[in-house]
Amino acid sequence: MSRIKNYFLRQGLVRVKLDEYLAQNFYTAGYAGLQIVQSGLGTRVHIFAERPALIIGRRGATIRKLQAVFQKVFGLENVQISVSQPDNMELNARVQAFRIARALEMGYHFRRVAMATMRRIMEAGAAGVEVVISGKLTRERARFEKYHMGKVIKTGHAVDLYTDRAIAHARLPLGIIGVEVLIVEPEAAEPHIKVKPKEEAEAAVKELEEITSSAQVAGAVEEPVGGEAKGA
Repeated sequence: MSRIKNYFLRQGLVRVKLDEYLAQNFYTAGYAGLQIVQSGLGTRVHIFAERPALIIGRRGATIRKLQAVFQKVFGLENVQISVSQPDNMELNARVQAFRIARALEMGYHFRRVAMATMRRIMEAGAAGVEVVISGKLTRERARFEKYHMGKVIKTGHAVDLYTDRAIAHARLPLGIIGVEVLIVEPEAAEPHIKVKPKEEAEAAVKELEEITSSAQVAGAVEEPVGGEAKGA
C-alpha cells in the first residue's frame, strides 16, 4: 500500500514541478495549465496557453527543447507535447492574472487594468470576480488594492467547486507587484433551491405516499407477530 501512495505522491510532485516551470518560463505566452497522460507508449503532455505559437516556437524548436528538458530534468519517458488554447480564456484565472502582470510591466495604470479585466470577465458570464494588486504601486511604501464585481465566494465547499484562483508577479522598477485573480464560475449564480414543475412535484408526492403506505402495511403485519411472541 505504501508503494502505491509513494507512486501517486511522486506523480503529483512531478506535475507541480512542471506547472511551476512552465508558469515561470512562459507567462508571456499566457500559460494556463497542463494535462499529463501516461500510457505504455510514453507520456503525453498537453499544454494550454493563450498564445500557443510562443510555446511551439519557430518550426517547433521550443517544443523540442521542452521535450529534452522534460526527459532529462523531470524524468519523463518518451514525451509527446501538444499545445492549444483553453476553452474559455476569459474565465481562466491564470490567463487573466498573466494579462494583468504583462500590462503592468508595459506601464499601464493598475486601476485601469484591473477594472478593464473585471469587465471582460463579467461580460464572459462569470458570477463574480475579485482582483488584488499589491506592492509598491505608486510610492516606496507597499500597499494593496482590492476590486471586485458580482458574487465572490470565499468560504465553504463552494470555493472548491465554483472558483478559479491564480497568482502572478510583475517586475517593475519599484519592485515586484503581486497580482491575484479569483473568478467565480457561472454555475455559482444558479439558485440552490429550485421549484420543480407540476408534473415532477406530483410524481414525487405519489412516490412518497407509496413509500409511506408500504411502511404502514409492514408495521401492521409485524405488530401481531410481536404480540403472539409476547403472549407465548
